[in-house]
Amino acid sequence: MTLPTNRITLSPSQQILAIEAIKRVFAGRLRCMDMKEWDSYGDFHTEDVVSDSWRGLPDDKQPSTDGENVVVGRERLAATIRALLDGPVRVTTVHHGHTPEIELTSDTTARGVWAMEDRLWWTNGDHDEHLHGYGHYHEEYRNVDGRWLISARRLTRLPMDSTPGFHSYLRDRL
Repeated sequence: MTLPTNRITLSPSQQILAIEAIKRVFAGRLRCMDMKEWDSYGDFHTEDVVSDSWRGLPDDKQPSTDGENVVVGRERLAATIRALLDGPVRVTTVHHGHTPEIELTSDTTARGVWAMEDRLWWTNGDHDEHLHGYGHYHEEYRNVDGRWLISARRLTRLPMDSTPGFHSYLRDRL
């Protein structure tokens, strides 16, 4: 008899440790993004990660894979984020994740929702452009070789406050 793959056999303490490991992965990803540590950014994701985080961008600046508004793959995701935030115009960022709702769906998979707030700004000639956003990260996680990693992400945005020229830095990117 085989057990269903979604059955959780972890002890309560192992479940708590798994959830804490997921929180650390999430926090590490945000830190690496804000600190522009691109050599480490991909390490928080599975090889086949799917990221749908671009809907706040103008339509002509949203990255896609095979016509879908997503980026697929660890290396491509890291390169895309780097191009957006650390190209010819460096964008300073601060990302915060709050109040995680993490649910183990099996011994090796989980999903979570995080309230988020981000601030981004860059200098445009003699003035600063900025964005202050709110929303939620909807993520999926997978334990790969004993390490929890992000396997999928979708960002839903609530209201954003930005200067009219904020997205102009994207004109030569992606």
